[in-house]
Amino acid sequence: MKLKVALGQLDIEYAQPEKNVAKVKRMVAEAATHNADVVVLPEMWNTGYALSRLDELADIAGQKTRKLLEKVAADCKIDIVGGSVATNKEGQYFNTTYIVDRTGKTISSYDKVHLFGLMSEDQYLTAGEKENYFTLAGVPSASFICYDLRFPEWVRTVACHGSEILYFPAEWPAERISQWKRLVQARAIENQAFVVAVNRVGDDPDNHFSGHSIIADPLGNILVDAGEVEQVCYGVVDLTQIKAVRGPIPVFKDRRPALYR
Repeated sequence: MKLKVALGQLDIEYAQPEKNVAKVKRMVAEAATHNADVVVLPEMWNTGYALSRLDELADIAGQKTRKLLEKVAADCKIDIVGGSVATNKEGQYFNTTYIVDRTGKTISSYDKVHLFGLMSEDQYLTAGEKENYFTLAGVPSASFICYDLRFPEWVRTVACHGSEILYFPAEWPAERISQWKRLVQARAIENQAFVVAVNRVGDDPDNHFSGHSIIADPLGNILVDAGEVEQVCYGVVDLTQIKAVRGPIPVFKDRRPALYR
């Protein structure tokens, strides 16, 4: 089984949700015209890191985001890993992912578990508490958000549910982009899975983002690198590689979790 995946590498307009919504609509439609099966968006695409203004900008209960993604998914007949957006849930702010299938149904959601102090998330956001694994386009999958990439124990915990594709929307600043690539490759190798990692480009008041959205295969090879410009980039993942890699080296079967403390 092969899956065509679109990476929506977006230049996010700081604190301007309506402009970002328009960009997302265009990117999803473009991905559909290129016959992608799944399109993936970056982290916090509705507001950027305008955290001090979440009281006015965060999506109340994620309602606008879900309505948007459900409509464009159904209209374009494409599955969407909805990056993440700033949400307001009963007065608490979260960094939230929505997964929407091509029928327009939200099948899963995830609140970012690890909050990144260098970008002040811990001052403004509430951390999530739950795993997020699901089946999308017929493939067992899981999603995380940005800083989660640095926590292999968390990724492995979720991957143990059988995930073959791991999705990572992000806003990863340019000065650490070499670490981004190496960590994506490491998560792919150790979990014997494809990793689809979508970063943003552009600038906010405090950071420069250089993109390099990538797909890594289960051996850690980079199949696609979107470079440093706003664009929709495409890659094909061949799921038959999963069995070929996991068969000779059955790391999930050989785990000894009773010793891992």
